[in-house]
Amino acid sequence: MNARRGTHLLVGLATGLCVVALAGCGSLPPRPEPVPTSLDVASSRDDVASSAGALSPDGFDAAQRMAVRIRNVGCGSLSTGSGFAIDDHTLVTNRHVVADSAALEISTYDGRDVRARAASTAALADLAFVRTVEALPAYAGLAPLDPMPGSSVTVVGYPRGSRLAMTSGTVIGATTDPLHENLGEVLVTDAQVDLGSSGSPVLDADGRVVGVVYAKGKDGASFVVPVSTLRAMLDDETQVSAAPTCSG
Repeated sequence: MNARRGTHLLVGLATGLCVVALAGCGSLPPRPEPVPTSLDVASSRDDVASSAGALSPDGFDAAQRMAVRIRNVGCGSLSTGSGFAIDDHTLVTNRHVVADSAALEISTYDGRDVRARAASTAALADLAFVRTVEALPAYAGLAPLDPMPGSSVTVVGYPRGSRLAMTSGTVIGATTDPLHENLGEVLVTDAQVDLGSSGSPVLDADGRVVGVVYAKGKDGASFVVPVSTLRAMLDDETQVSAAPTCSG
């Protein structure tokens, strides 16, 4: 799911940086600037918790350290999205963030590059899992249940492939996925997201993951794969397979 496959209601949130209309792999633009190691915070509610654990010596908390920027280098195209760690060597993101890649480049909150070992995608949800070579700085716990309407949430990611950002809002409710990329219902929140936010974790007030951002509505609402779907994909290996690459 990306901007080209969206509808008038939704736009995908993997940011396309360049498309080279050539047969085979064309020349690509240079790498974007390193991930800025500071933080933007935009809260629509003052009472939303933005952390999950103690601060590290550099002033970042666990919720911020677990988020990564993912750069998809395709055959003649570049795009960026976000993701987050769920253990020392596993990232969660969206299927459309990693699909059709020649290589995945991962950057952490402190600007460190982490190599991807393998990526897999879910068949019934816009979710993907990336295994890394190096250990990740921090990882998230998953909430046991989906959030109820009215629950406060925080989104942590890399909108526009740039600075790490945190935005907060409220769960509005649930709806059938308008893009038909997910089995069952998805969540709707009023937390602000932007291109490049695909794959960002949605956290509850205790810093636990309650969903994964995958799209933005025309009215500014954000659409989220709920944690119940994420848990179902993690519990059933038959639901995932190797991520498609641009070369075959």
